Amino acid sequence: MLRRLDRSLVNMALLLIYLKLACGHDSPKCTERRCLAEMLIDKNMLSQPQSENCTQIIHVPFIEYQTLSVDTKKLRFDSRLQAIITWRDPDLAWDKSVYPYDLVVLPVNKVWTPVLHVTNAINTIMKHGSRDLLVYSNGTLMHKVIINAVVDCEVNLFRYPFAEDNCPVAIQAWSSEGCGMQLKLGTVRLIDGNHGDWQTDRVSLRKKRDDRNYIMVTLSTRYLNPFISLVLPSILIILTDVMSFALPLGGGERNSFKVTLVLSFIMFLIILNDLLPGGSQCSPIIRTHFCICLVLLVLSMLVSMLLTRVAKDGTLLSCSRSKKSSQENTDNEERGDEESKAEVSAVNLKPLEEESQLLRKVVSFLDAVAAVDQEKKKCQDLAEKVDRICFWVYFGSV
Repeated sequence: MLRRLDRSLVNMALLLIYLKLACGHDSPKCTERRCLAEMLIDKNMLSQPQSENCTQIIHVPFIEYQTLSVDTKKLRFDSRLQAIITWRDPDLAWDKSVYPYDLVVLPVNKVWTPVLHVTNAINTIMKHGSRDLLVYSNGTLMHKVIINAVVDCEVNLFRYPFAEDNCPVAIQAWSSEGCGMQLKLGTVRLIDGNHGDWQTDRVSLRKKRDDRNYIMVTLSTRYLNPFISLVLPSILIILTDVMSFALPLGGGERNSFKVTLVLSFIMFLIILNDLLPGGSQCSPIIRTHFCICLVLLVLSMLVSMLLTRVAKDGTLLSCSRSKKSSQENTDNEERGDEESKAEVSAVNLKPLEEESQLLRKVVSFLDAVAAVDQEKKKCQDLAEKVDRICFWVYFGSV
């Protein structure tokens, strides 16, 4: 009887000890939210969650895209992506009967977080949107990340400053040999699309494969600023050169003015060399525009110089005019010798004959002067006629 009683007491004592230990394990002393956070931190889950297929699915339900700047010279642009990412880690789940909370805040450096990068970028920097993240009771984690990337893009600049093209921004997470991460992208939204001379018109999500996701960014130039600073000055200089044909050929005012225009345009191109777009697959047509403008200015200057020569001497070459002048001087000398001989032979002529001979000399001198003036008038008329033809040809080409 006593042995049975002793056994019953021992069994009861063991049962009480077991119940005490079980209750102490299931019901911790501290059930506050901070104690829950400390309990999850003590797990030290810094490695990627391991599933049966060795792949962790990362959901990106929302992305905000922003183009910070566009380098037209180097054909690259700076972009900023702000994304909300979620993933599930079963080891960070808890029993809500013990900790009656739906979510808790944990430091981002105390748990594993996925790393996203832009594969076609020259440089990618991913930053955490905050020092903390949210953990839900079922083990789902939510975090905000910011990605800054410098992306090369072969923009078609043929129609610059009216250019428009699409540039991809490829987003990818690490994966290798069937293990790693798989992205599930949601929606993308454009914010603040205007920066400098470029603007972001629209963005859209594209997908080639499960591991190839990218954002298609449509960029276009804000043509007003480049048009005012590049195209409009060249057009005004050409119009000024066309109107310079109203200046007279004589005196050199037109030639000096055209030389000034050519030098001014060359300085204009030197100053704007750093602002002109860089080389791409299609060279910008604005470079051809500047070359044509420079050729027109130089040709206009040369034609004006040649017409000035024609208006003055009636010929394009100075040597032919010098020969003609020397021949006229020889004829004048011979005529003077004959007249001197005639004067010597006519020393004994009567006074009336002397007066008539003097009158003939005056008449011949005036005829010579009139012939020279008529020759100059012909040269000027020829130069002005050619000048009008060149003006209309120039005006038509412009």
